[in-house]
Amino acid sequence: MDRFENWEYPEIEEGKLTKYNWVVQHKDKLKLGYKTDIGAFTYIIAKQGVVIEDYVQIGSHCSIYSISTIDHKEGVVVLRENCRVGSHSMVMPGVTIGKNSIIGAFSFVNKNIPANVIAAGVPAKVVKKITHTS
Repeated sequence: MDRFENWEYPEIEEGKLTKYNWVVQHKDKLKLGYKTDIGAFTYIIAKQGVVIEDYVQIGSHCSIYSISTIDHKEGVVVLRENCRVGSHSMVMPGVTIGKNSIIGAFSFVNKNIPANVIAAGVPAKVVKKITHTS
């Protein structure tokens, strides 16, 4: 059974939980792809832009920041098609995660991750290349 069989774009209200219990600030700067899956309690700050392409999966309790008030970094975050971000991970400003790549749970992603790899850790580093993608 296709888990996305009845998928519809969620209604996103500024700073309010969606029906799936994730929240966006600066919703006008979020580009959400087709058949995305964002876990509960994920927080997205899209002030400088966040692009989530088709078939992206984001685990619960993740944070995606296009701006950081701690180190004053900012930049568009791009999650390429079919990438997956494990639960409780953090993606920092200006980062792109490549197509089909997988980010391990509890990772801190502060640099670009290429396509077709598995990356994990604090900070996230490539640990394996993916040789077969579906």
